[in-house]
Amino acid sequence: MTSSVPKNKQELHQAITVAYEKIIADYLSIPEKYSRYPGVEGNVKATEISICDTLAYLIGWGKLVLKWHRRKSAGKKVDFPETGYKWNELGKLAQTFHTQYQKWTYSDLVAEFQTTTSDLLSLVETLSNDTLYGVCWYDKYTLGKMIQFNTSSPMKNMRAKIRKFKKNNNIYPSSTGIISSNNQE
Repeated sequence: MTSSVPKNKQELHQAITVAYEKIIADYLSIPEKYSRYPGVEGNVKATEISICDTLAYLIGWGKLVLKWHRRKSAGKKVDFPETGYKWNELGKLAQTFHTQYQKWTYSDLVAEFQTTTSDLLSLVETLSNDTLYGVCWYDKYTLGKMIQFNTSSPMKNMRAKIRKFKKNNNIYPSSTGIISSNNQE
């Protein structure tokens, strides 16, 4: 069994894969009619966001990781966490992700999350264990740690919030495999 914090390439790949498989199953069990309801604890204190916003958040961070790697590999400057934002402004950054994807359909967001996660897993596969964990990549952190901080960790955290949303809205898979809800439109 792997540790909860990945320490090598194989554990990182597994951590992302396991977190992704669990959260995507939850997303696929939520009917689209619930996808824009507020009710998920937001990333800014005392706010609620929608299921679509949670996808935008995970996509946004995944794409940032890919951007960081692409720019740094090309010898270009990287603004961490993103141009115009400091590490103590992550709530504001999350809101930009929500805005960026607000007009996307739920199914398109799910597909984009699947693609982004696939791209992240492909990146991990192309890198050596030494590149991921052998050298500091940003500040005191390795690239593997930065990837984990912004992929599997937020997926796990967001999944807990999504499961609470599902419970509060009585959304659950039925024994027939058809999504059921006690709430009526």
